[in-house]
Amino acid sequence: MNYRRNRVQGGTYFFTVVTANRAPVFSSATAVACLRSSFSSVKRCFPFSIEAMVVLPDHLHSIWTLPEDDHDFSRRWRLIKTGFTKRVKGVPGLPTCVNGSLWQKRFWEHTIRDGRDFERHVDYIHFNPVKHGYVARASDWPYSSFHRFVREGILPVDWAADEDLLVGVGRE
Repeated sequence: MNYRRNRVQGGTYFFTVVTANRAPVFSSATAVACLRSSFSSVKRCFPFSIEAMVVLPDHLHSIWTLPEDDHDFSRRWRLIKTGFTKRVKGVPGLPTCVNGSLWQKRFWEHTIRDGRDFERHVDYIHFNPVKHGYVARASDWPYSSFHRFVREGILPVDWAADEDLLVGVGRE
């Protein structure tokens, strides 16, 4: 299968990355710390900005902006996945490979088109733990850029806590 991806130099992309068989790989703070370490390592060699992100037990969503002269998000994901897998290998209580991998083979990406598209995807990311029933409010999920958005004054801490705010948020 010849899989086509939209590659834009300096583009901003929304990603969904899923674990193999939806295994709850990121169920512990230690596993999430290993994932952070893998991201940091890759960012040192192949820079990119993480605009928003959420890590759930069996998948993650992220928005990245690549450098002006770069469009190679696939290499970055390959290195992040490989780095994470190596970091957790043999650590007691952390996940083991399912059929040779902790990850689904591919990932889903969407090129962000404009400011409105960006905001919709950021809202989707921050609302995702509520959508999946892990928490009642976005502020209750620890592995989310939502907390950075609150610290920077972009979102109020009670965002998505009022039923009126939930209409249309986090829906595909």
